[in-house]
Amino acid sequence: MIPFTPYIVLFPFIGFLVLGLFGSKIKNEKVIGIIGSGAVGAAFAIAAAIFVQMLGMEPQDRRRVVELFTWISTFTGTASSFNVVIGYQVDQLSILMTLVVTGVGFLIHVYSVGYMHGDAGFWRFFAYLNLFIFAMLNLVLADNFLLMFLGWEGVGLCSYLLIGFWYERKFDVGGYAAGVATTNDAAKKAFIVNRVGDFGFILAMLLIFATFGSLRFDAVFSGAELMSIGNQAAFWITLLLFVGATGKSAQIPLFVWLPDAMAGPTPVSALIHAATMVTAGVYMVARCSILFALAPSTMQIVAIIGSLTAIVAASIGLVQNDIKKVLAYSTVSQLGYMFLAMGVAAFSAGIFHLTTHAFFKALLFLGSGAVIHAMHDEQNIQNMGGLKRHLPTTYRTFLIGAIAIAGIFPFAGFFSKDEILWKAFSSEQGSAVLWVVALLGAGLTAFYMFRLVILTFEGPARFGQNVHPHEAPRTMTIPLVILAFLSLVGGFIGVPKSLLGNNMIEHWLAPVFEAASTKLLLSEESVHATEYVLMILSLGIAGAGIYGAWKVYTKRIDIAEAVSTKYKRMYHVLLNKYFVDEVYDGAIVRPTVKLSERLLWKGFDVAVIDGALNGLASLISLIAMSFRKIQTGIAQMYAVVFVGGIVFVLAWLVLK
Repeated sequence: MIPFTPYIVLFPFIGFLVLGLFGSKIKNEKVIGIIGSGAVGAAFAIAAAIFVQMLGMEPQDRRRVVELFTWISTFTGTASSFNVVIGYQVDQLSILMTLVVTGVGFLIHVYSVGYMHGDAGFWRFFAYLNLFIFAMLNLVLADNFLLMFLGWEGVGLCSYLLIGFWYERKFDVGGYAAGVATTNDAAKKAFIVNRVGDFGFILAMLLIFATFGSLRFDAVFSGAELMSIGNQAAFWITLLLFVGATGKSAQIPLFVWLPDAMAGPTPVSALIHAATMVTAGVYMVARCSILFALAPSTMQIVAIIGSLTAIVAASIGLVQNDIKKVLAYSTVSQLGYMFLAMGVAAFSAGIFHLTTHAFFKALLFLGSGAVIHAMHDEQNIQNMGGLKRHLPTTYRTFLIGAIAIAGIFPFAGFFSKDEILWKAFSSEQGSAVLWVVALLGAGLTAFYMFRLVILTFEGPARFGQNVHPHEAPRTMTIPLVILAFLSLVGGFIGVPKSLLGNNMIEHWLAPVFEAASTKLLLSEESVHATEYVLMILSLGIAGAGIYGAWKVYTKRIDIAEAVSTKYKRMYHVLLNKYFVDEVYDGAIVRPTVKLSERLLWKGFDVAVIDGALNGLASLISLIAMSFRKIQTGIAQMYAVVFVGGIVFVLAWLVLK
């Protein structure tokens, strides 16, 4: 089955072409939904078959590369100096990511059939979704950096198209500079912020080629194994790669685009946050684990940025009232945990959390979409309440997702989150400070997620009498049920030895990270009492967060009002997201716009370019005006000119 790997990428691309070229002529939404969902479902089926085949192979034989054709080739004399092929690499890491992308992506496609029903751009939406999956599959299956970057930029383009899909709509930007912006503004913000990170990725690729003479993973990573730890090239390569990851995966300081990305349709939010775009940065760092192992300083930076992002985003999520923005900041926070894992060399734990997060975050976003669908596009949780009576399936599945992300045993988030916390404490690259920050973030996560559940589903109804909530259609609820099941049992693939498990996902990924582990001299930790103590503390703080949210928002709502009044300044700081957007707007956006207007537009475009063109036109007009005077219309004058010309020519000939 491995030679069929290119078909995993091909099917979504065919779906995009069919829907993009002929979708407007297909009037039946079911046909469009079948084409769009079927393309991704077929890709998932092939990936699952390859995964089953790999299970029967020896670990060292599971890595295969399928080359299709030469993409770029330059020659110096008779020898090729730069050669890039379109080739797909199948190994334990790429097939796991492929299963997540296509599996969760398929469920989001099915959900979209019901959610987007009646939309004028129904066919266009599914065309974009298929293109998104195609780009992400190129990213995770690529066997070289350039093809990975093609997919990297592809998901950026698709995010722009999908975030701004309802380009005529407006949304509340919230915060201190509260106002209304268009979805196009959110799309442009995502696109531009990601270009900042992508510039770092491009510089990293140039350094990689200059250092290793190739962009193929096998050549680069085998060459990296021979380099010495602390190599300056490795430091700058990994630092620039991480700059790219901070943009794509919304880490400090480039996290500002992701919360505004919720302006697009809810299935888009689920796809971006759970299965595709934001996980690309984590995957890229994991794929380059051997390079990061050569640069311990960069790994420290990754761990610090990840932990800070986790706690900062969680604190912002405490006070948000838009149901999708709460989930957006939870994504930023959970991505911080994944990068913390990468920074402390817990690469398998980071990918494990990426996998479980795909389950419960897709569930939560799609659940929020069902709520918004039932509430006629209302997104403010302060205007909800009591919805569990009207949306029983959505409520139960959403509650499972909230428990999973809070990290309660035995839900999926417990195993992956606690693995990261343990590694942050016990790893030689970790520290007690990183563990404390991550633990505090876990407590905040439990609190704001159950604040969200309670204000949305519990208590008295706070919506008007004209609103009649109703359960979503089966095309929307069936994916919720499947994702809820995965959020419940998905963590069992990584049960640690301390809980009498075999940590199957760590063993599965071990060959991919073997070189990095060898470089970092990582050893197998023995089970001891400390791990159980930390596990109990983690469960305790998560339970305290849940109890606190239940107490405050069901029994003592006055506490929330009193705290927001007493700590008004801090409340406003959190509500306004630490004023990061305002700082960027004042320090970068406005000066750039003014500089562009005054220097580039008025100073160069208008004064120089337009001035030169207008001046040339004026000169030609002036010359034309002078010559036009010759045309008098008087025949006698023309005769005089002709005779004068003849006399002049004859005189010149005689004199010559």
